[in-house]
Amino acid sequence: MATSMRVTQHLWFEKDMDAALQLYTSLIPGSAIHASYTLPEVPPPEGCPPGTCKVAEFSLGDQRYMAIEAGPLDPFNHSFSIMVEVDTQEEIDRLWEALGEGGAYEPCGWLKDRWGLSWQICPKKFGEWMTHPDVEVRRRALAAAMQMPGKLILADLEAAVNTSASA
Repeated sequence: MATSMRVTQHLWFEKDMDAALQLYTSLIPGSAIHASYTLPEVPPPEGCPPGTCKVAEFSLGDQRYMAIEAGPLDPFNHSFSIMVEVDTQEEIDRLWEALGEGGAYEPCGWLKDRWGLSWQICPKKFGEWMTHPDVEVRRRALAAAMQMPGKLILADLEAAVNTSASA
């Protein structure tokens, strides 16, 4: 059955949406802001004066998003996060520093950016290890990640995964 449905994640920013989208799209290859506009003077959400609500359509890599800047509603929380899978420690470090600046670094590769949005910065190999047919590989990868107090360190994860069960 063919469908014409599109699925797009939607983010609500209290303020500074433009700065957030500029940062996000500058960090992730294949990203762009496709449209940005201010809603006309119609009854806006509470706390957003007429003519001040901004909307943007953008993509991060191959994922579509919309964003609105319309004053306070509900803050971002861990129940929605953006996971970025990368190949190298250098990419982990670059994204970790840029996205975490002004935010909060958290254990196990999680951080909150200065707008409160949660991110997971992970090596692509981690996903491979978590779906590995050997349960011991999955266990060692997860145990190593859970012990990391901040960003994931690829070399340490690889060492844990490659440790023999008899060692």
